[in-house]
Amino acid sequence: EPKFPGTCGARRQWRLLPPEVPLRRKFPRFLRRSRAGDPDRLFPPAPRFPWKQGPPPSLVELLADYKHRAVRVTQRGVNPTSVEELQLQPGNSSTLQEGQTLWLVNGRYPYTLRFLPAPHSPRRSLLDFFSPKRHLPGEGDEGRPPKRQKAPSPPKEEEEDSAVATKLRQLQETAASAERAKGGAPRLPHGAALGLPPHPRDSWEEHGKLLVFTKEGVVPSAKVAGFDLDGTIITTKSGKVFPTSPDDWRILYPEVPQKLKQLQNEGYKIVVFTNQLGISRGRLRPEVFKAKAEAVVERLGVPVQVFVATGTGIYRKPLVGMWEYLCEKANGAVSVALQSSLYVGDAAGRPPNWAPGHKKKDFSCSDRLFALNAGLLFYTPEEFFLGWATAPYQLPPFDPRELDPQGPLYDPPDAALVSPTPELVVAVGFPAAGKSTFLKSQLVPAGYAYANRDTLGSWQKCVALVAAALRQGKSAAVDNTNPDPESRRRYIECAQDAGVPCRCFLFTATLEQAKHNNRFRDLTASGHVSVTDVVLNSYKSKFVEPSLSEGFAEILRVHFVPRFADARQEALYRQFSEG
Repeated sequence: EPKFPGTCGARRQWRLLPPEVPLRRKFPRFLRRSRAGDPDRLFPPAPRFPWKQGPPPSLVELLADYKHRAVRVTQRGVNPTSVEELQLQPGNSSTLQEGQTLWLVNGRYPYTLRFLPAPHSPRRSLLDFFSPKRHLPGEGDEGRPPKRQKAPSPPKEEEEDSAVATKLRQLQETAASAERAKGGAPRLPHGAALGLPPHPRDSWEEHGKLLVFTKEGVVPSAKVAGFDLDGTIITTKSGKVFPTSPDDWRILYPEVPQKLKQLQNEGYKIVVFTNQLGISRGRLRPEVFKAKAEAVVERLGVPVQVFVATGTGIYRKPLVGMWEYLCEKANGAVSVALQSSLYVGDAAGRPPNWAPGHKKKDFSCSDRLFALNAGLLFYTPEEFFLGWATAPYQLPPFDPRELDPQGPLYDPPDAALVSPTPELVVAVGFPAAGKSTFLKSQLVPAGYAYANRDTLGSWQKCVALVAAALRQGKSAAVDNTNPDPESRRRYIECAQDAGVPCRCFLFTATLEQAKHNNRFRDLTASGHVSVTDVVLNSYKSKFVEPSLSEGFAEILRVHFVPRFADARQEALYRQFSEG
């Protein structure tokens, strides 16, 4: 089933056809294109048949094993060939199993091996009863191979078939008994079954930074099949990463409309969730995108609901604001069943060379994280529409779900947080690492003078405030980032001049956690000034871990232990906020 460049991604199928019965071993096989008008390619079982595939030229030798439903692949030409992830060198061979992919010419031309059943197959095995491919939602009876007919076969084969059939009946009876004992699988609510009418007409709604399009005929359902738009449902006709014009798009794979139709037939509601930051930034006019979205839905041929996050905030993936809006306000009276719903997206965190011919890593992991945040089963477009195996992927290094609100506040645990005698505390850590909250809640109530550059305006004013407090016999705390010895030295000298000890409170939040904290502060209107990634990255480049040799009497490592106003705030913090 090759996919050729220059054909708008259309997949032309090449299939291995078994021989006619009863001359099982005498009729030739064919490697055939299923598109009308294309010539068949003869593919005999023996002798070996060198198959020259082009363009561009690449010579491989294929030897079919119909008994085991596999093909022996031998590299003969100079252009690289891969069987799945195994790259062959000239003269090397490997076995291509049914369902696996043969990649020609540096992965540019993928071919998936399929064996079609004969009209009268004389042999049945467990492979005829159980599909070797993982079943995905939307794989109904359409597209499945026709049932095989029983034909005369040798006595030994009949005995084997009888044993297999008996075992299969036993398995089916056991499964049926278990199902009857459970009372049968519950049927999930669907709007039509509940008497809810389909959506009467195409409509757009706007809710702040959220646009919602509902196509005529959309029906609420407990089962939701969610999809990203760009790179999942559509791609550019131009081949560029970003569209060059409003009509620079095409359906990503020919299988997409049929798959969506199958999902609809199985009672799924089809929903698209897309980030379109260009709208809020003025690079994309809302009316232009609306027209494009309507055209895409029309081309798909099924009723679809489209959610569009037009800016930053809770609606932007991977945050689940769009999903929550669907569940709470845009699905009629039907509650969504998470365990029966799914999400498909191309921003999946896949590394470079995640598959032959796919050298670039995913630009983001936001789609996979969106599914994780919402609790949905996740697939990439290749896994869902084409049946590819699960590709490797990487999650972000900071996982907000693992943060322990009962963890230790600081180390060493036996250190005194507040000194009974005057001292100076110098904070060190990323912006958004929790310095201000900690110092204001732990030290300021104990009488410490508080110096903060954001409040006072300069480090010179901070030094002056600290010096004045120490002269008065008070303790003081400096709430600045202080990434390097130079920025810390000026305060250490103040303490030395006043004859008091100087301690360092090193806040251990990482760059990734600081970025997450900063986004959380923006979402909750905490009153903090938003910090750009440029500032955070600048701190990291300047950071030198403090040491006692600088003049500190003690270094306390302070951990970020969050405190939340309510359960909803905690749930928001524990979501991945950036892909």
